[in-house]
Amino acid sequence: MAEAQNIPVGSTTAGQIAVAAESTVATRMSAPPSFDVADFPVPHGREEEWRFTPLERLRGLHDGTAIATGEGVKVDIDAPEGVVVETVGRDDARLGRAGTPVDRVAAQAYSAFEKAGVVTVPKETVLTEPIRIAVHGQGGVAYGHQVVELGAFAEAVVVIDHTGDAVLAANVDYILGDGAKLTVVSVQDWDDKAVHVGQHNALIGRDATFKSFVVTFGGDLVRLHPRIAYAGTGGEAELFGLYFTDAGQHQEHRLLVDHNTPHCKSNVAYKGALQGDGAHAVWIGDVLIEATAEGTDTYEMNRNLVLTDGARVDSVPNLEIETGEIVGAGHASATGRFDDEQLFYLMARGIAAHDARRLVVRGFFAELVQQIGVDDIEERLLVKIDEELEAAV
Repeated sequence: MAEAQNIPVGSTTAGQIAVAAESTVATRMSAPPSFDVADFPVPHGREEEWRFTPLERLRGLHDGTAIATGEGVKVDIDAPEGVVVETVGRDDARLGRAGTPVDRVAAQAYSAFEKAGVVTVPKETVLTEPIRIAVHGQGGVAYGHQVVELGAFAEAVVVIDHTGDAVLAANVDYILGDGAKLTVVSVQDWDDKAVHVGQHNALIGRDATFKSFVVTFGGDLVRLHPRIAYAGTGGEAELFGLYFTDAGQHQEHRLLVDHNTPHCKSNVAYKGALQGDGAHAVWIGDVLIEATAEGTDTYEMNRNLVLTDGARVDSVPNLEIETGEIVGAGHASATGRFDDEQLFYLMARGIAAHDARRLVVRGFFAELVQQIGVDDIEERLLVKIDEELEAAV
């Protein structure tokens, strides 16, 4: 496959399609997954999976010089009755079951944590209130691991809220039993200097449904890697993302949906807005349909709205298909400037320029925010969007 190109402001790009088992995409050009840090060379920035990331801003997470400190992060879990919350050692069999680290930082995180959190929703338990996991940075360096497991036919909503200041590398595993339904909202609302690198692994059981919302506002550098695999037929995954990148921020979302099982579905929709000099957003969407995954139905989409000059977007959808026996597969990517015609339309009807701008951006994000289903989170995100726009005035 030809190397993906950077997207200038106002342009549109789409990834290329390869229909051959021996074809390569970004997912096949990196080192094999491993729990051992030594299996991953220290990145230099020329590697496909690191070429967009400013390594000097990782604060040593990529080369082993970031040493964990006791005051790194504080984790608090508020769970409804019936949910089992545990702190376990490294020998717990559930750790790493949903996925293996695919880069050096994820492997470093897996090798460096001392205790992991495990949240279990027993089978057939249907929660009416969210499980809330608050991760608050306290200024240090931390490595972490969190597991969320749902038994068969259980239903739950999990909100993971990241705040404060930290240098954090963490892996999160989601394990869904047959027929389970899990919605996860991961909010990155860090302070300005925070660094967060994370790999999110979801293993979806037979006829199970996984819905993910990744929301990124804060931090100096945030690099997240959601990954999906299926453990049985009939599994469905919906991956939604919302990011607002300000001046100087680097926000990177790299997704992989591995259709390794027949008759499964996936839908990916990420939207971002950028403003300010040096704002840089990266979205990599990889979908792999393996030869055994007949009957797959998948689509991925990324949209970016550039509000000011000086911002940069790299958006690369990749689709690799190893079987022709599928229901459907497609992808799309578009990046454009703020629509002056929409602004003029609203202003011509007596709406002030500032309010018109806010309404357009709110409308851009609304279809994603309204699907979260947690009222206080939805309201908080809309307020945060307004605050971001106020800061640019």
